[in-house]
Amino acid sequence: MKAFILSSYGSPDRFELTETGVPAPADGEVLVRVRATSVNPYDWHHMRGEPSIVRLMPGTFGLRAPKFAILGCDVAGQVEAVGEKVTGFRPGDDVYALLVSGAYAEYISVPEGLLVRKPENLTYAQAAAVPMAAVTALLALRDVGSVKPGQKVLVNGASGGVGTFAVQIAQVLGASVTGVCSTRHVDLIRSLGAEEVIDYRAADFTRRGHRYDLVLDVAGSRPARACRRVLTSNGALVLIGGQAGRWVQPMGHVMSALAAGRFAAQRVALAEVSGCDKPGLLASVTGLIEDGKVTPVIDREYPFGELPAAVRYQEEGHASGKVVVTL
Repeated sequence: MKAFILSSYGSPDRFELTETGVPAPADGEVLVRVRATSVNPYDWHHMRGEPSIVRLMPGTFGLRAPKFAILGCDVAGQVEAVGEKVTGFRPGDDVYALLVSGAYAEYISVPEGLLVRKPENLTYAQAAAVPMAAVTALLALRDVGSVKPGQKVLVNGASGGVGTFAVQIAQVLGASVTGVCSTRHVDLIRSLGAEEVIDYRAADFTRRGHRYDLVLDVAGSRPARACRRVLTSNGALVLIGGQAGRWVQPMGHVMSALAAGRFAAQRVALAEVSGCDKPGLLASVTGLIEDGKVTPVIDREYPFGELPAAVRYQEEGHASGKVVVTL
């Protein structure tokens, strides 16, 4: 099979399209023929090994070289074969999943428990746009933010992968949604159902005097203290990440916000996907998609051979929704 191998940290030019063996599914594993994947900040942070401070933390990046030779956490495809003890899937089934890595390849062997049946009303490309972004949005709003019907939610960074799902999911949860984005994305966010859209080039949402029950900070473009200023007395600031940096950011932004939040009246929390019930959350998202309540937004699709270009484009930070790669 063909796979993009990353042997050293650096730019998307470090990806090497390599011929390698097809993995054999072990007991409890399912061999998936990858039909589509997508690009997330999670992927290119691992590609660059940035922020560098994370390399010192066990279980995350490798110290001098990437921990994962094959990146890609979103996968959508077909079951090719199953290992012993697999009971829930059979060859030909359409599936998708949120993985740790490995989707930038033609085949991947996945533990059965991580797989979820692909929504019937989505193509492989659309399904590949869902896992990381939608799971993060649902986790942040429902589980961490505890959004209730009638509340007011502001999504800072509404036009990206997580943001476009968050605008829709917040409405499903019964909230009134305000989206913050750039000028060229205003119409998109309004079309997703946001009751109000703020162009950050024209107005600073932290200085408008409006109050929200929850601020979901995807962009990390404003200090946490400024975001807390627009919260109700018992509101919550939920962090996703922040603007990237070589050495510390977005870790510095997140950690300082959490530390300061200990002394604030409102709650400050981080939506951390790594330790959550990924298949459970993805199954919940599947139900919303099949009910027509949530749909993925795709900016561009690239063929597999152009994956480095897809990563480069997503890393620029201007995509509307997701960047997808098809095989």
